[in-house]
Amino acid sequence: MDISRREFVQCAAGAAALGLGANAAVASQEEPRVKLRPAGKSVVIASANGQGACARAMEILQAGGDPVDAAVEGVSLVENDPNDHSVGYGGLPNENGVVELDACVMHGPTHKGGGVAALQRVKNASQVARLVMRRTDHVLLVGDGALQFARAHGFKEEELLTDKARQIWLKWKESHSGKDDWIHIEADVEARRRMERDGIEFTHGTISCMALTAGGDLGGCTTTSGLSYKIPGRVGDSPILGAGLFVDNEVGACGSTGRGEANLINCSSFLVVELMRNGQSPSDACLTALKRVADRTESRLRDEHSYPNYQLKLYAVRKDGVVGGAVMRGKGRMAVHDEGGFRLDELRGVFPPLPDQER
Repeated sequence: MDISRREFVQCAAGAAALGLGANAAVASQEEPRVKLRPAGKSVVIASANGQGACARAMEILQAGGDPVDAAVEGVSLVENDPNDHSVGYGGLPNENGVVELDACVMHGPTHKGGGVAALQRVKNASQVARLVMRRTDHVLLVGDGALQFARAHGFKEEELLTDKARQIWLKWKESHSGKDDWIHIEADVEARRRMERDGIEFTHGTISCMALTAGGDLGGCTTTSGLSYKIPGRVGDSPILGAGLFVDNEVGACGSTGRGEANLINCSSFLVVELMRNGQSPSDACLTALKRVADRTESRLRDEHSYPNYQLKLYAVRKDGVVGGAVMRGKGRMAVHDEGGFRLDELRGVFPPLPDQER
């Protein structure tokens, strides 16, 4: 008997409601899935501050290493760099002058992940996150619990606030006008830009790195010191799987940098991977996700043109080796290392650049 598609869906839904023919109901509503073959080559991508990270990760992949190990060892170079004020040692502190770190890892072949948040006094948060994934039945450890776990595994405690970062923090303390991140005080965007013009550094920075083996296995890591001068205990998107990072070994991986709150409430990395699963290219998937974030941005975070007044960047690699990304405002760059060597790819923006500079 011939029936229409609408009649079939209605019948299938009714059968599912009765507990009959549930498999047929699910199959009738299943989203399209792209079957991707391995690229046959190793690929590493990262945020623009990841040139050294990409090179180190590629060395590990070419030696037959695991993709998570490649990503973690790569970003550890940035965590150890006191001149990068967005990650690890030398990262800008919270409003009390304390450096708090967040990180997560995800392993494609096992679909396992681990993270740490608000970790103090241990500079390689990425390495601690990897141990959470491999040595515990948990996914996320925070605060003092994360520190105790790191200490138990032999990580050295040290002061993470360098003299340079301390001077930047003190300049902020001496210059800000009482505006802070408490929600009952409206953000004064012009005041912040004024301080930036006066040489006070702000970071929403992070490093996100994803590695693809020639056999098609994926791994990734995102690590950060978080939003500069944040409320103590603030956690953004970087240690949260599905937001700061998501890896699916059948499809690809996505990581992010920028305003963590905007990403966190939209789970953008997970969304990008799902869009790639349904056939979108990495770049198009990132643009689609950022447009969704923009549509849901509250009015206090929009400029006079109603554009989001913050930066958010997404980076993605597909299982077949295709890479891409996008940024919320202006243009951006993504570090890529493949068989052709290292390069910086330009990324498209959803909206025009922020005034004065890209943040």
